[in-house]
Amino acid sequence: MPTRRDFVTRCLGAVWLAAPRQPAPPHPTPRPGVTGARVLTRAQLGETPALAPLFDQVRAVPQVVDGIRCNCGCAELPGYYSLLSCFEGDAMVRHCAVCQGQARLAVRLHREGKTLDQIRDAVDARFG
Repeated sequence: MPTRRDFVTRCLGAVWLAAPRQPAPPHPTPRPGVTGARVLTRAQLGETPALAPLFDQVRAVPQVVDGIRCNCGCAELPGYYSLLSCFEGDAMVRHCAVCQGQARLAVRLHREGKTLDQIRDAVDARFG
C-alpha cells in the first residue's frame, strides 16, 4: 500500500517532469594547466573522511572534472567554474549527492576510456 510520502513524491515528480525546461548552459572548457592541487585532502575533509577516495580520484583527473558543468545549481555561485570547483575551497560536494554522483560517473567513464564529450553526454543524460 502506497504511503503518503510515496504519493507526494510521485506528485512532485510529475510536476518536475511537466515543468518547462530551460536549455542547460554549456559545459566549461577545461582550463589550460589545471591541476588538482586545490582539491581538499583527507586531512582537510573533517567530518566527511569517507569521501576521501572520491576526492583522491578527482585530484587525479582534474582536466576531466574541470570540463564538466555542475548541475546542482552551485555553478551559479561566485567563484565556481566547474565541477572541480566543488572539490576546492569549502568543498560543497561534501554535502551534495548531485556533485558526488557526477564526479563518480565522470571518474568511472574516464577509466573506461571515454572522451570528455562522451562523459559530458552521460552526465547530462543522468543529471542534466
